[in-house]
Amino acid sequence: MVITSLDNKKIKKYNSLKTVKGRKEEGLFLIEGMHLCEEAQKSGILIDVLIEENTKLSFNYNNEITYVTSNVLNKLSNLTNSGKVIGICKIRKNNEIKGNRILLLDEISDPGNLGTIIRSSKAFDIDTIILSNNSVDIYNDKVLRSTEGMIFHMNILYDDLKEVILKLKKDNYLILGTDVREGTDVRNIKTNKYALIMGNEGHGVSKELLNLTDKNLYIKMNPHCESLNVAVATSILLYELRGSNE
Repeated sequence: MVITSLDNKKIKKYNSLKTVKGRKEEGLFLIEGMHLCEEAQKSGILIDVLIEENTKLSFNYNNEITYVTSNVLNKLSNLTNSGKVIGICKIRKNNEIKGNRILLLDEISDPGNLGTIIRSSKAFDIDTIILSNNSVDIYNDKVLRSTEGMIFHMNILYDDLKEVILKLKKDNYLILGTDVREGTDVRNIKTNKYALIMGNEGHGVSKELLNLTDKNLYIKMNPHCESLNVAVATSILLYELRGSNE
C-alpha cells in the first residue's frame, strides 16, 4: 500500500514533528536521507521509514516501512529538493552526565554551528554534551544534517549550566572557559578530566559562568584575526585537549 493523501492521519502526525512543540508532544523527530537513517538505525532509535514508492533502502531495516508518493515526501521535507527517504526516530531521555570529557554549550543559537560542534565532539572523544536550556533544539533539521549522523552516537542533554558546573566542581572536574586576552595557551593544558564551556555566537560565555572557571584558554593565532567562529574554535580546543590526555 502506498500513501498518497496529505490528509492521511499518520502523515499529519509526522508533519507536526517539524515543530519543537510537535516533537515534544510526540517524543519523536524527523530525519532525511539514507545516511542519517542508517546511522539512526545503528543506534536503535529509528522506528519508521517513509520511502518513495519504487525506491529501495541502501541498508538493512526490519521494522516498519511506509511507502509514499513524492508529493507526500515533499510535504514532510524541510529541503527544497527532498530525498527519497524520511525516517521517524524516538527521542532519548538523556539526563545522566557520563565520562571525564564534558562540553558545556551556553546559548548556542545557530543550528549549523551546533551540528558542527556535535560532529567534532564525536571526532575528539567528548563523552557528554550539555546545552543550556535556551540553546537551539538539537532536533532542528539543520542541526541534524550538520552532524552527519554523529548526533545519534553522543550523550546530549539540556540543563542549568551553573548548577551543572557546581556539581562538576565537587566531582573534581577542571572547569575551562575561554579568554583571548588573558587565557592560557590550550597547548599547555594537561588534564584527563575536564568540562569546557563554549558560548553564544554573539556575546560568548556569560560572565556568571566564566566566574566559575578554574582556567580560561586561548588559541594562539595570527594577531590580525580577532576571533574564530564558535564551531571552529570549539573543534580546535577539543582537538588540543584530546592530545593533552593521551
